[in-house]
Amino acid sequence: MSHNLNNIIISFRRVSMITVIAVYFLIWVGGVVRSTGSGMGCPDWPKCFGSIIPPTSVDQLPDNYQEIYLEQRLAKNERFVATLNSIGLSDTADKIANDKSILVEEEFNATKTWIEYLNRLVGVVIGLLIILTVWKSFPLWKLDRRIPIIAVSSLILVLFQGWIGSLVVSTNLIPWMITFHMMLALLLVGLLVWIYHLSNVLSGGKSVKMDVPAKVEWILILGIVLMLVQIVLGTQVREQIDAVATSLGNMLRNEWIDRTGMIFLIHRSFSLSILLVHILYFVWAFKYTLRRSQINLWSQLLMAFVILEIATGMGMAYFGIPAFLQPFHLLIGCLITGVQVLLYLQLREQQQYSLN
Repeated sequence: MSHNLNNIIISFRRVSMITVIAVYFLIWVGGVVRSTGSGMGCPDWPKCFGSIIPPTSVDQLPDNYQEIYLEQRLAKNERFVATLNSIGLSDTADKIANDKSILVEEEFNATKTWIEYLNRLVGVVIGLLIILTVWKSFPLWKLDRRIPIIAVSSLILVLFQGWIGSLVVSTNLIPWMITFHMMLALLLVGLLVWIYHLSNVLSGGKSVKMDVPAKVEWILILGIVLMLVQIVLGTQVREQIDAVATSLGNMLRNEWIDRTGMIFLIHRSFSLSILLVHILYFVWAFKYTLRRSQINLWSQLLMAFVILEIATGMGMAYFGIPAFLQPFHLLIGCLITGVQVLLYLQLREQQQYSLN
């Protein structure tokens, strides 16, 4: 491999890694937005209160600003409902059309507005980094066509994610829209981790050949599925907590968990199955992989994340859901899925070694 081509690969790896880190930072910021109730801090999209730079005081807004932005959101929702009907999702369209919560327009709150605004700024940075990733992937076409194809797919996904984000705002944070928005973010992480792994292979960073049985890969796949289910359950728990918090006027935090009902008990119990599956994976990974190999080291990090995720979950359950813990609980859960995807790709690489 020529020196120039090696520099191109190294540059792409650096950019793709920075992009992955930036996406995780955006997920954390999104968690802060959710925990502080700032999701509707900006009632419109992509601008905030009709401006590139949002206001700092309600005095900067017209007296009927709530009616103005409610009308704008309803107009966008009508177009969205029409789109859903046109593709056969009439039940979903009816739910949105008849959801009375959409008619609620929040009062201006400078703190919440700027938290949401900063969230959007980070999103813009992510978009620019994805564009840079795509641009730097094109010279790698002849080496591995999957890299530019996945990079372009990531860009398309980011644009779609932005559109969904605008609908999340226009529908006044309908719960299932927030969950869908979250799952798209995880899909984006998976794609970016994939191209980072492929570029690492191109740079000569292949793992040392090890005789790793297929059962290690399959138990990891089970762990990935369970973790995705757990994240969805977690978003449903969060929805219940939001409803309870609103009904109690955001007071009596120690009672919120007790009032969430069965969904929290399922979420809590499900974490035990995740822990057991990952313990089994870790034992096998430790048994069949070389010490200090990439798979071994990433497996140790995965196990640490799983334990930390459970610990932060316990902290929220027993200490009245501290607001500062919520974003970290979400972030660690997403870090787990990213590490799982990377380990799966590395294990698949080992299986290919075995076939060869």
